[in-house]
Amino acid sequence: MNQKEVIKYSLSLPNTYEDYPFPKDNNSITMKHKENKKWFALVMNVKDKIYLNVKTDPSYSELLRSSYDYIIPAYHMNKEHWNTIIISNKVDDSLVKELIEQSYELTKK
Repeated sequence: MNQKEVIKYSLSLPNTYEDYPFPKDNNSITMKHKENKKWFALVMNVKDKIYLNVKTDPSYSELLRSSYDYIIPAYHMNKEHWNTIIISNKVDDSLVKELIEQSYELTKK
């Protein structure tokens, strides 16, 4: 997956939109719910790498981090509830989509 594919997939979920919430930063994109305006994904360029932050169930977070070397505690967010996926050619696309969907569901309310 790449950044465009992450954004496209996120926008395929119902009632979502992309936002650029940080002035002077056109590289960080939040994917949000239209109803509650909460974000379920944050896409950033960090040191020339694409980072995707997604919300996860805390009981699942550590398992993900220990199972995949490209999943780390969230960059600049609550590390109990959020994980960062370092997007590259080696990520499992189906897992990334699954984690985006889970984050979408966890932030709906």
